[in-house]
Amino acid sequence: MPDRPDIHSQRAAELRRRADAAKQSGGAPDIEVAALRYDTGQENAPKVIAHGRGHAAQKILDLAAEHDVPVSKDPTLVAILGALDVGTEIPPDLYGVIAEVLAWAYHADKAVGAKRELAQRSRAA
Repeated sequence: MPDRPDIHSQRAAELRRRADAAKQSGGAPDIEVAALRYDTGQENAPKVIAHGRGHAAQKILDLAAEHDVPVSKDPTLVAILGALDVGTEIPPDLYGVIAEVLAWAYHADKAVGAKRELAQRSRAA
């Protein structure tokens, strides 16, 4: 199937409209989260692997904390990703913003690893 930038642009615009509408209506009083995965050797683009509100969102956050997965807070991006089906690759129009999030997560993950290593050294001393 050939790449259709016009279709991707329309889809991204629709997702942004939904996110804006959710923000303007005050959204739900509970939390909303989305989780991504990107395996550079196996996947063409990052995929939405989970999203949810309320208790489901809290479970996703708990799993992230349990596995030292960095968490970025961007309600607009969460609303956009939450409109995608789980297992869906992100649309090309989101590559730039997702690349920024992944770069941030990479650096945050390195910082957590450095802190963990420092803590282990101090306990061993």
